[in-house]
Amino acid sequence: MSNRQRFENKVVIVTGAAQGIGRGVALQVASEGAQVVMADLSPYVQEVLAEIEKLGGNAVTINADLETFAGAQSVVEKAIATYGRVDVLINNVGGAIWMKPFQEFSEQEILKEVNRSLFPTLWCCRAVLPEMIKNQKGTIVNVSSIATRGINRVPYSASKGGVNGLTAALAFEHAKDGIRVNAVATGGTEAPPRKVPRNANPLTESEQAWMQEVVDQTIDRTFLGRYGTIQEQVNAIVFLASDESSYMTGTVVPVGGGDQG
Repeated sequence: MSNRQRFENKVVIVTGAAQGIGRGVALQVASEGAQVVMADLSPYVQEVLAEIEKLGGNAVTINADLETFAGAQSVVEKAIATYGRVDVLINNVGGAIWMKPFQEFSEQEILKEVNRSLFPTLWCCRAVLPEMIKNQKGTIVNVSSIATRGINRVPYSASKGGVNGLTAALAFEHAKDGIRVNAVATGGTEAPPRKVPRNANPLTESEQAWMQEVVDQTIDRTFLGRYGTIQEQVNAIVFLASDESSYMTGTVVPVGGGDQG
């Protein structure tokens, strides 16, 4: 089977598909034959749909708030209503909103970080599970981060540690149902400026310095001495989503140029 056909006749949900790694994943699986359900709050997901359709791919979009269980359920329901089932779920929503020492975070900021970087993955796994159990097969790929060992983003690090725990426990619990669950712990990744910024407020001088500390720490811990590309992250995620990784489950794969997280 050629790589081009890895997702032929497979229904793949990609969350956070409007930009960044999620967009890259959606384009890649579509190019390899998937029927793609792209979930995102941002209207920019329509531009990704247009790209896929221009290349002859098959996809639909849904606007959903994945920080809620109802939002996650709506995505699974859309997939089943459109394509009849779900074969693969790729949980891509997340990302640090603020970068600063933990004592500088307010209560509300901590809640926002966890709601953004843990709950969308938790809710989507819960929402898709009954469908995959019924089918006695399924593949879940969670996007984690090597920032579980990082500075100036403790609530985000804790959230991604939660994603790693979820990945291992869910894989253990549902291997008997033919469901594989893995994660990619992404390292520092070069990306174009976000169309929808995570933090809309301009950075103060202190915040700029704290962010630079994160950049320095990331490069310092990376054997290859550079940030990765979006495509380098996409390659690993799509491998885990495909049948090529059929004997892997419960595994967190670091894609951080040597930084193991």
